[in-house]
Amino acid sequence: MIIVHHLNNSRSQRVLWLLEELALEYEIKRYRRDPATMLAPPELRAAHPLGKSPVISDGDLTLAESGAIIEYLAGKYGGGRLVPATGTPERIRYSYWMHYAEGSLMPPLLLKLVFDRMARDPMPMFVRPVARIIAGRVRHSFVDPQIVHHLDYMEAELGKHTWFAGGEFTAADIQMSFPLEAASVRAGLDESRPKLWAFLKQIHERPAYLRALEKGGKYELLR
Repeated sequence: MIIVHHLNNSRSQRVLWLLEELALEYEIKRYRRDPATMLAPPELRAAHPLGKSPVISDGDLTLAESGAIIEYLAGKYGGGRLVPATGTPERIRYSYWMHYAEGSLMPPLLLKLVFDRMARDPMPMFVRPVARIIAGRVRHSFVDPQIVHHLDYMEAELGKHTWFAGGEFTAADIQMSFPLEAASVRAGLDESRPKLWAFLKQIHERPAYLRALEKGGKYELLR
């Protein structure tokens, strides 16, 4: 039995979605973020030493990292579903977007979260002005322009194909879902980029996505 160590409001939601797309049986072991720090609880380290989600257990195997989990599940249980054929242009694009999601797109989105919170969270009065000036300069000079650059790039790429790897929905679209949902919450992704917005609308209407939400519970990304 596949066990998903599921942290609320986290990347593990897309693992549940993949399992629903593949119609696989699985068990959810739930963990809750600390309401003050929003970090994963220490108990998650019992599943994996880094104490982060997602983590799955499949027999004797314990595996972390979203991309590795998605590739493993689709490869072992997909039976050719959700993965383009080897040697095709779609397979190359599939591999690219699987790595792009966390390797290129998530870092500036994470930096934006950190610096936005730095600008508004409570802190000692004598530190606050300097911290907010630094946070603002980093956001405006580096983080925000990087995010705009990535959003423009992805909008253009989805102008070539309906889905990220090509004309068919694949596990790469599942991998790309989390950073794009994060961008819609904290980085200005909206109807002004119609291809990306349509992508989000389409995935949110998929029956497997809706089943994963029902099983995973409340899903609200950090701002």
